Amino acid sequence: MRLRNARPARAALVISAFVSLSACEQNSFVAPPPPKVEVAPPVQRAITRYLDATGNAAPIKTVDLVARVQGFLASINYQDGSFVKQGTTLFTIEPETYKLKLEQAQAAEVGAQATLKQAESDFKRQQDLVQRQAVSQATLENSTSTRDNAQANLQQAQVNTRIAAVNYGYTNVAAPFDGIVSTHLVSIGELVGVASPTQLATIVQLDPIYVNFNVNEQDVQRVRDEARKRGMTANDLKSLPVEVGLQTETGYPHKGNLDYASPTLNQSTGTLAVRGLIPNPDRVLLPGFYVRVRVPFTKQDNALLVPDVAIGSDQSGRYVLVVNAENVVEQRKVTTGQLDEGLRIIESGLKADDRVVTAGLLRAIPGQKVDPQMQKADAAPAPAPAK
Repeated sequence: MRLRNARPARAALVISAFVSLSACEQNSFVAPPPPKVEVAPPVQRAITRYLDATGNAAPIKTVDLVARVQGFLASINYQDGSFVKQGTTLFTIEPETYKLKLEQAQAAEVGAQATLKQAESDFKRQQDLVQRQAVSQATLENSTSTRDNAQANLQQAQVNTRIAAVNYGYTNVAAPFDGIVSTHLVSIGELVGVASPTQLATIVQLDPIYVNFNVNEQDVQRVRDEARKRGMTANDLKSLPVEVGLQTETGYPHKGNLDYASPTLNQSTGTLAVRGLIPNPDRVLLPGFYVRVRVPFTKQDNALLVPDVAIGSDQSGRYVLVVNAENVVEQRKVTTGQLDEGLRIIESGLKADDRVVTAGLLRAIPGQKVDPQMQKADAAPAPAPAK
C-alpha cells in the first residue's frame, strides 16, 4: 500500500523539477538595446567674425549757453527740452542799451572819417605850398601829424564799432548747432552776466552720436593682424562698420563707422579706448545709454557650427559628445567662438563629418554604445535671434 502511494509522489516531484528548469530557462538575462540619441553633423557656412563689446552713448557736441554781456533777461524763446535749429534765438538780454552803444560807436566812426578827410585835404594843401616854398617845412610836419592822428582815431572808432556790434550780438543767445536745449536755469527779469558769464541752459547735439567702448589687448592684436593681411592702413580701419543695439532691442539695428581709436592702451585695464560715430536721426540713442557693440572685422568660409545646447563644460574646458564609427560615444574637447544666428562657432576640435549628439545628451555616456538617429533637417533647433 505504501509503494502505491510513493509512485504518484515521485511523479509529482519529477514534474515539479521539470517546470522549475523550464522557468529558469525562460528568465535568462537579455541585454537592453543601446539608447537612442539624435546626432547631426556640424553646420558649415560662411560667417562674419565680430569684436563684441559694451559701451556708452555720448553726445558729439554739448555746450553750456552763457550770458556774455551784463543785463536783465528780456525773453526766453524756446520750450524746455525742445529741438532747435542752428541760429535759433533762445534768450534775449536787454538789447536796447547795447543797441544805443552801437549807434554811438557808429556816430563816432562817422565823425572820425570826417576829421580824417579834412586832415588829408590840409596835408595835401600844405604839401603843395611847401613845394612852392610858400610855407615852412614845420607847417607840413604839423599837418602830417594831424593826418596821422586822424587815421589812428578812425581806426579806433572802427574797432569800437565792431566791439559794440559784437556786444549787441551777444544780447541774442542763439543755438550754435542743431540740438536739444535743456531746461532754462534763469528767469525773465533776472540780472545775468554781472561778475562772470551766467549759464542759461545747455544744448546737446544727438545726431549723429558717439558710442565709446573698450577693446581688450588680444582683440586689438587680432584686428591689427587681419589689417596687415588685407593691406589696410590705420586710416582704413576707420572705415570699419560699427553696429550698435540697446539692451531692449533685438540685434544691432544702428549702423555707423569707427571714428577714433586711442594711440595707447590703458595699462591699468589692458584695453584700448575706441569710438564709433552713429547716425541718430530719430534720436533713439541718448547720451549715457548702455549699449551693445560689435565690429565686423573678417569673414570665414566653411566655418563649423553646432547648437549651443550640444556643448558641455567641465573643469578641463568645453566639449561636445561625438558618436564614432562603432557607435560609441566620445567626449571631444573643443574651442568655441561667438554665437552666429543661434549656433556656436567651433574654432577647433571638430571635423565636418563628425556626428555630434544634439538630443538625448543624458543617455549619451562616453565610452558606451548608442543607437544614433540622424536628426532630420526640419527637426533641427531653430536658431535663436541675436541679442
